[in-house]
Amino acid sequence: MSEYRSVTRRMLEFIDASPTCFHVVSNIKGLLLEKGFVELKENEQWSLEPGSYFVTRNDSSVISFIIPDKGYKGFHIIASHSDSPSFKIKENPQMPVAGAYVKLNVEKYGGMLCAEWFDRPLSVAGRVITMKDGIINSSLVNIDRDLLMIPSLAIHMNREANDGYKYNAQNDMLPVFGEEGSQERFFEEVAASAGVDRKDIIGHDLFLYNRVRPTFWGADEEYIAGSRLDDQECVFCSLEGFLSAKAKEYAAVLAVFDNEEVGSQTKQGAASTFMKDTLERINDACGRNLQQYHTAVAESFMISADNAHAVHPAHVDKADPVNRPVMNKGIVIKYNANQKYTTDAYSAAYFKLLCREAGVPFQTFTNRSDMAGGSTLGNISTSQVALNTVDIGLAQLAMHSSYESAGSRDPEYLAKVAETFFDK
Repeated sequence: MSEYRSVTRRMLEFIDASPTCFHVVSNIKGLLLEKGFVELKENEQWSLEPGSYFVTRNDSSVISFIIPDKGYKGFHIIASHSDSPSFKIKENPQMPVAGAYVKLNVEKYGGMLCAEWFDRPLSVAGRVITMKDGIINSSLVNIDRDLLMIPSLAIHMNREANDGYKYNAQNDMLPVFGEEGSQERFFEEVAASAGVDRKDIIGHDLFLYNRVRPTFWGADEEYIAGSRLDDQECVFCSLEGFLSAKAKEYAAVLAVFDNEEVGSQTKQGAASTFMKDTLERINDACGRNLQQYHTAVAESFMISADNAHAVHPAHVDKADPVNRPVMNKGIVIKYNANQKYTTDAYSAAYFKLLCREAGVPFQTFTNRSDMAGGSTLGNISTSQVALNTVDIGLAQLAMHSSYESAGSRDPEYLAKVAETFFDK
């Protein structure tokens, strides 16, 4: 198996095992512990020596770092996000309908393509909070079977369906769970998956996820498809490079934030103090003073890694006339004059040189000048810790679908650049 396929296969396995942000962080945590990283707690004092560490917040965000043997003069940071658009299960979700069915009451999380959630097997994952013997615990949930479906309305009942349809999240997007009388079964399934008693559950953060497995496709299997490529592709590839790196002069920092898809304005999002708190505590726990912290930040660089739009085969007109990335042609550097992306001349130049050093191709993305685009966590994070930052990603199609596509060769490119960056 070629090296690039090996990296991509491992990535798809990681994504398949990570149906929610909580599973992303749990799986990262497991890989870090295997490599000998030491877990820190935010509610405990830190005393640090050269070595490898990580800290989590809300079970859905994680920052890991490596302190070089001879100290550090700055931070080399790669940041990505753990969440993806989905449907979150509301409180008291069981809804009997028409004397025949039980549906689950859900609401949209992030901006998704609704049509891609119909007529495919779905299930439920996330976490539950329990109280037992006076102790509060958090437990992961993944009901690992085909559990739910959102059925389409037949063409006979909506003859204009193929002419365009505006989906109503409350009416159209509620999944069917079972027959009438099955409403009590839902939390029994949740409790069994978490390995807890139903009566002990006092809170939950549960989401729908697509059960269709990730795969290679195309004439030469040059493409991949799967759920949550945005942004678990960048998460995994950055982690791959991070775990292979040998930090020398700069502290290597891998940050994975939750809630990018809904604006990052949470205690565990990129707009929170999580990054700032962690970098300050590293500085303090290494016996450095405030002046040394500020000089280290001024000497630092961050790569904000979040996937980019590839030119679409049926809608070439939606792409910029010149800057139109293609899958498998390298890492995408993202630009926006209104600073939806943080890339500027300096950060772009630095990243291009980094790609050349790693032997990795790169390409550029801008939106059409008459079309608004999305944003990402780079500019949000720098409101807390201001440092030179470039926004990059891997080219993909069908962003925010429940099943997205990307290039099978690109993951290796990002893993190589990440390792080179953390090694510098």
